[in-house]
Amino acid sequence: MKTSLKIEELFMFVLGVYLFSLLPYEWWWFLVLILAPDIGMVGYLFGNKVGAFMYNLFHHKGVAIAIYLLGVYLSSPVVQLMGVILFAHSAMDRIMGYGLKYDKGFKYTHLGEIGK
Repeated sequence: MKTSLKIEELFMFVLGVYLFSLLPYEWWWFLVLILAPDIGMVGYLFGNKVGAFMYNLFHHKGVAIAIYLLGVYLSSPVVQLMGVILFAHSAMDRIMGYGLKYDKGFKYTHLGEIGK
């Protein structure tokens, strides 16, 4: 099952790359911004509960899709870019086993415990 989930996430990452290719930005922007959503980890400075909330906000695909669709509605490539980066980054993280966090601590995710 884990393999099929990783393959599914790989296809979502490829979708994110494709959607990025439709935007009017150079490819180096994708490489620079792909790790930007990890800024959500700063929330862990304020405890596990705030950390999990912030991390999940920046790594939730529903949020990413909503931001992207808002960008489409507003005809705003920069807002679309934010949605695409959030979506692709979330897929990339899940390929590597980093899921949405529980407030027990950073290593407790909906995909299982990190490092096990």
